[in-house]
Parts: sequence; structure tokens; C-alpha cells
Amino acid sequence: MKELTIRLMVLEDIEAFERGFREQGWNPKPEIHKMYLEEQNRGLRKVFVAEIDREAAGYLTLLPEAAHGPFAGKGWPEITDFNVLQKYQRCGVGGRLMDAAEQAAAQFSPVVTIGVGLHSGYGTAQRMYVKRGYLPDGSGVWYQNRPLEPYTSCCNDDDLVLYLSKELD
Repeated sequence: MKELTIRLMVLEDIEAFERGFREQGWNPKPEIHKMYLEEQNRGLRKVFVAEIDREAAGYLTLLPEAAHGPFAGKGWPEITDFNVLQKYQRCGVGGRLMDAAEQAAAQFSPVVTIGVGLHSGYGTAQRMYVKRGYLPDGSGVWYQNRPLEPYTSCCNDDDLVLYLSKELD
């Protein structure tokens, strides 16, 4: 049986995720993970990493306050940049990462927020968030950090987002 643990990011994770992304045909961006680690060290973000048998399997980050979207300025934390390496999907990694982020958020807020992309690449995440009790805020979809006006054309890329929130126990 494989051991799944959740911990905060360490320097070695940057190389592990770079390698993992490359193995699945993605273009790794280690500078983003370096920035996350630096922000975590400065107390600006928490980066939760899932390990399976001491191998980095996925991560998500928790900002103490939403920076964009309809929840900005409300003092509610936001879960961002949630990735589980493909070879570890369907192993409970995503759920455990979400548990850790929600528990951390509950220590200082009654609500946690998240934005999710709308194209099919986010389908699994969309379903997970709904099953976990996340609800849309009612502001519609956002594109490039702005509400998308009705009947406006846009590109169904990673910048097309629906924002959701969940009340924490």
C-alpha cells in the first residue's frame, strides 16, 4: 500500500515537479515554483505538496486573501494553482490536498474561495469542487481577471474562469 502524506513545499519539490511535468509532456515553469516557495517562506502563501512513497505527486497553493475575481478584498483565502501529476490522479491526492487547504483556511476564515477554468481540461476539477460543496458566486464567468459582459466573445483558455466559494465548518 502506498503512503500518501501532505506537507509544505521544500526546495527539492521544484525539480521534482519540473521532471514530473516534463514526463507528461507539459512545459515546466520552475520559476513559478521558485516564486511560490519564496512567497511561502515570506508568509504570503502556503504551498501544500502531496507525496506518495516520498515522491512529489501534486500540489496546490493557498493565498490568505483572494487577489482577483469577485472575492478580492473580502479577506477570504483562495486556493490557486492545483495540480496532480497524471500518474497520481485517481489515487485520492486531490481530495487530500483540498482537505489540507480547507483546514488551513478554516483557521482564519469562515469561507474559502477558488477559481476554476471552464474548458474540458478542468472537468475533473469542476466536478470535485461541486461535490465538495463549492458554489458559484453568481457574478458569471470572468475573463482575464474581469467579469465577462453578456454576449461578449472570448477565448476558452485558462483565463476563462468561474469563481466558487465554500463555507467552512
